[in-house]
Amino acid sequence: MKRVALFVATNLAILLVLGVVLNFLMPVLGLDTASNSGLLFFCAVFGMGGSFISLLMSKSIAKRSTGAYVIERPRNKEEEWLLNTVKRQAQNAGIGMPEVAIYDSPEINAFATGANRNNALVAVSTGLLRNMTADEAEAVLGHEVSHVANGDMVTLTLIQGVLNTFVYFFARVVANAVNRGNNNMFVYFMTVMAFQAVFGILASIIVMWFSRYREFRADAGGAQLAGKQKMIAALQRLNSSKMESQLDGQLTAFGISGKRGMAELFMSHPPLEKRIQALRES
Repeated sequence: MKRVALFVATNLAILLVLGVVLNFLMPVLGLDTASNSGLLFFCAVFGMGGSFISLLMSKSIAKRSTGAYVIERPRNKEEEWLLNTVKRQAQNAGIGMPEVAIYDSPEINAFATGANRNNALVAVSTGLLRNMTADEAEAVLGHEVSHVANGDMVTLTLIQGVLNTFVYFFARVVANAVNRGNNNMFVYFMTVMAFQAVFGILASIIVMWFSRYREFRADAGGAQLAGKQKMIAALQRLNSSKMESQLDGQLTAFGISGKRGMAELFMSHPPLEKRIQALRES
């Protein structure tokens, strides 16, 4: 319930901020949503703006939604090991030291997020610490550090923002064409929503394709930072776990393990068997 409330509050705040920005900029630029250029600008502000505001807030949202505890001064050898491992991997990957956190969850999972390569967050679940060996955990940390080093959070946000812009734009263009001569605003609104849903599904296929591609790259990065056999062992451990990912929203795509039981076209992560095979053949 807390996660849902935080998600709703965050999105309402984003909509409010973008609405204020639009009310100021549109008249200044002489744009009107009645024209295609004005409509495209309107859609770009909401499509790109919403995605990048979410990215800028991603660390604080992730910490609040998961209840993650950021390690500042290690309380035990386990936390000290986590900090030292991430520090070493970050140096080898050429990025700034991320914040390192632990969140309470029985699942075997970890995630990385943050607005740039030198100001990121890497978090692991208590389930991962309890159920993985040090070698396997090291590989998972390498995977997440590789996401940060590859700039995956920013790239995924950019792709999502561009696609959101065109989903909003074409949904309104098509709705205007379908409802030409009909001044019923309710019908127009419902038509826009219907086409946004259709175009949104098509856009999500592109986003999920890129998300799966970057998982293969992060696996390769984890193998380079921690060792190929350690990365394979970590993925095998994940494959043997029957527990579903409990990360919500955007964090699902940033976790080491994604949702299962979905059509691969709409999965944020490739099947673990394919990830293991790709590493073995590399």
